[in-house]
Amino acid sequence: MKKVMIVDDSRTIREQVAAALTPAGFEVVQAEDGQQGLDKITGSSDLALVFCDLNMPRMDGLEMLEQVRRSEKTSLPPIVMLTTEGRTDLVEKAKRAGARGWLVKPFQADHLVAVARKLTGTPVQ
Repeated sequence: MKKVMIVDDSRTIREQVAAALTPAGFEVVQAEDGQQGLDKITGSSDLALVFCDLNMPRMDGLEMLEQVRRSEKTSLPPIVMLTTEGRTDLVEKAKRAGARGWLVKPFQADHLVAVARKLTGTPVQ
């Protein structure tokens, strides 16, 4: 079972992501902001994928991406931004910082699962 993390300050969004991914065979862990997400990414060796919000307290998603990229860790999971923002300049900035994709909320559960399967190499059950 591949482990996927959702980093979002909204409990509702975290629960929606878990509700979409868990029945598809993923284990979902959660982080409430970018700092908590960064700590879990750098402290874990078994994360297969991270979905991350942009606007969060303490540390936003772009700052988390930049910190992850600067970390000493050699094996990093792909990170996909999952946010209400759709501005092209933010998308480009996130891609330069290492984001593998960008999904706009509200998301469709089947699309989220498809992205998770593709980036983790998980076949359809």
